[in-house]
Amino acid sequence: MLGTRYFRYEVTGLRQNEETDRMNAPIRSSASIFITVPYNRMNEEMQRITRMGGQIVSISPIAASADA
Repeated sequence: MLGTRYFRYEVTGLRQNEETDRMNAPIRSSASIFITVPYNRMNEEMQRITRMGGQIVSISPIAASADA
């Protein structure tokens, strides 16, 4: 099986709410956080970040995992 492509989102401005509580990580609105997303979930994750009040600052590709 070929490796899955992953992308890392740098996100700012997330608010602590029910959606972010499910991530099991505290969110500070002044800090950037990094979220790693597989290629096939990029659009869904962008929508989720927007619903949480976040802004995507950058998207960077991550080397494919060949051992999947």
